[in-house]
Amino acid sequence: MGTAVPFPQMQPPGYEWLDDEPSFDPALHLHLEAPSEIIMLADLGYPDDEIATKATPVAASSPFRVLSDEGSRVLLDIARQLRRYVRPAGERIENMLRGGCYRSRWLRDLCTSEDVTAHLEAIYGIAIAPHAMPLHLGHMNFEPNSIDNAIDKWHHDTLPLDFVMMVTDPADVDGGRFEYFLGTKHEAAELSAAGQTPPAARTVAPDFPGPGYAIALHGDMVVHRAGPLLSLDERISMVNGYVALDTATDDQSRSSDLIVIDDHEALYTEWAKMAAWRSQGRLASLIEELPFTADKDAVIAELESAIADTQRAIEEMRAGKSNMDHYGG
Repeated sequence: MGTAVPFPQMQPPGYEWLDDEPSFDPALHLHLEAPSEIIMLADLGYPDDEIATKATPVAASSPFRVLSDEGSRVLLDIARQLRRYVRPAGERIENMLRGGCYRSRWLRDLCTSEDVTAHLEAIYGIAIAPHAMPLHLGHMNFEPNSIDNAIDKWHHDTLPLDFVMMVTDPADVDGGRFEYFLGTKHEAAELSAAGQTPPAARTVAPDFPGPGYAIALHGDMVVHRAGPLLSLDERISMVNGYVALDTATDDQSRSSDLIVIDDHEALYTEWAKMAAWRSQGRLASLIEELPFTADKDAVIAELESAIADTQRAIEEMRAGKSNMDHYGG
């Protein structure tokens, strides 16, 4: 366990801390329990050669407890205070919150907690850190304004690893179940191209025992959604992002999707730091491991690979807005 990019000491313009928050206390606010089941990427149909390039072979866990009763109460109160900052995410999500860790110190400390990170490390089986882009920490989805709309359409995430936590009590919500597809994102894309969504017979809707329970997710590889409500109830979930500390693995991020949803004052700086961190790690490996060789093209290829994340970030920033991908309903 370590740090990818330290959480900024300063807030982006336009962000202010909530007043009168409690201090985050792991002994009081956490109640960490292990999941009973782990699903692997191979179980979803991914081939070994594709899995080998990803952060972890783990796909998803069964629900496990993260927060105590008091921690769940505090998180719900903070989510309700932050509701005034919700915005849409293109046509995919009607009401979502980004940048909450720049507004709530309690939420920031939960999302960067060493205890929680270590717990997720044990589930993923790799060294991880809270996501290098704080906009991916403490993301929240709120119920839509109409029950005709899904809370979040079928998609795979714009980041590699995360957990999905229930903030409101699922027992108090009519519908709005979290679901994931027992298949690959390539299959989901084929279904979408044919005007279809993942069939019910190949989806899983985990049973969350209460608020403060979460599942670990390989978000970039597992197609999932928050389904439609059956009645218009308060329904809030939270997603917290992580990165593998091994920068040799695929980036597994679609940061260009964020141009249409995130505040640019925060996004571009975070994105640049993320790309620089990954290139720094790859350049350090090149310094340590590059053998002597007269093969100029091989050396150039190593250098290009080391800085590929930075080069892609530059190109995508220059290109500007892109669509936020999803697979429908």
